[in-house]
Amino acid sequence: MAYDFDFRRRLLNRHDDSNEIIYLLAGVGLGAIIGAAAGLLFAPKSGEDLRGDLEDRFKELKGKTDEWITEQKAKHAIDDAADELGV
Repeated sequence: MAYDFDFRRRLLNRHDDSNEIIYLLAGVGLGAIIGAAAGLLFAPKSGEDLRGDLEDRFKELKGKTDEWITEQKAKHAIDDAADELGV
């Protein structure tokens, strides 16, 4: 009985991304809360300026998070297609 090295490689390269997304979103949420609290406590800016800066940072973070999620979905789709083709 020959050992199937390709099967082992496919098995080791397969990732379950659902937990990664949950941990990412939890980390982003916690980081946003801590960052906002630190910004409010230590910022020498007026409230209006501070709110504008926080809004800009949250928009940037949301964009990066959306981009990462899209990449993970694409990787998952590629892995599924490769499995269906037997690659």
